[in-house]
Parts: sequence; structure tokens; C-alpha cells
Amino acid sequence: MFKLPNLPYSFDALEPYIDAKTMEVHYGKHHKTYVDKLNEAIKGTEFENMEIAEILKNINKIPQDKKQAVINHGGGHANHFLFWEIMTPDAKKKEFNGKIAEEIKKTFGSFENFKKQFTESALKIFGSGWAWLIVNKNGGLEIINTKNQDSPLIENKLPILGLDVWEHAYYLKYQNRRPEYMENWWNVINWEKIEENFNKTKK
Repeated sequence: MFKLPNLPYSFDALEPYIDAKTMEVHYGKHHKTYVDKLNEAIKGTEFENMEIAEILKNINKIPQDKKQAVINHGGGHANHFLFWEIMTPDAKKKEFNGKIAEEIKKTFGSFENFKKQFTESALKIFGSGWAWLIVNKNGGLEIINTKNQDSPLIENKLPILGLDVWEHAYYLKYQNRRPEYMENWWNVINWEKIEENFNKTKK
């Protein structure tokens, strides 16, 4: 059965970019609910002891009466697990470099072009969803969006960086100023972790 993972920093560690109250509610209420509801959906099934990535990649094997719940809550768990890890209060020490930096520059021309394209893609999301940098089946980088808590893993796309654009991720601090939240989010990205995620996809 799944458990709420430990947050790798304190609730106030990402301030002033993401406030402590938002982190407390987002992690302690929203993510916890996804974990609890996921456990309810898979209890007593063959999926109970699988890793979340394996479950989502095999979503069509989930019984129809449980499938949407696993998409919603399994996706919510997987998405947030990655989201917490790719942020850090020590972003200045975990700067944009390494193989992922080379691949981003190769794919998008420059970091500035990547940031612009990623932000524009995220701003197109109507309502709730996520913007992602994924490794596709050909091994290349790609920017995609998903709705609600749908995970790229369902389509066998490997996420290495994700931005939560649900209102609960930013509304207490930014209200309707989603672009400001997105711009500030770049100040807390853990490129060291994203490099690690990228390298794992190559294995």
C-alpha cells in the first residue's frame, strides 16, 4: 500500500516563491487524499504491491469500475511525488548544467527558448492540469500538457520535470495571477534532481 512520501524540506523552505500555508495544504491535504483514495481503489487487487509507475503504464488492465479512480488518484500521487522532488530551497546550488542542460539546448536551442515554450504551453491549460518536460519513446525531450491528474506514464512518456497548475498549487498566494506563480516557480527548480531523472530514463 502507498504512503505519503516525506517532504524533502520544510513547508516554509520555498518562500517567498511558494508560501508555507500553500505547501502545508497542498502536501498534507491534497496529496494525502490522492494516496488514501489510491489505496482504496487497489485494495485487494493484484495491483496492490506494484510500483505506481507500473500501475499507470498498465492502466488498461485495471478493472473498469476502478480505472478512473486509479487514473485520478494514482496520477495525483505520481505527479506530486515528482513535483516535490524537483523543487528545492537550494536552487542556486543546483543549477542548470550537465547532460540535461546539453539536451535542452540541443532540442530547444537555448534555455531561454525552452523556458518560453514551457511557460507558453502551461499558460494554455484551461482549468486544472500539468505542464511537463518528458522523455518520449524515441528518447527525445518533449513539452506536453495533461489534464486534471493524468500522468504522462499512462502514455509511456517519462516525466522528468512537471509544473502543477491546479489552483490549489498557488491560489492562496497568487489568486488569479497564474503567470506570476509560473515565473516565480523557476526560482526553486532542482536541476540536480532533474538531471538524475533524465539519466534514469536512459537506463
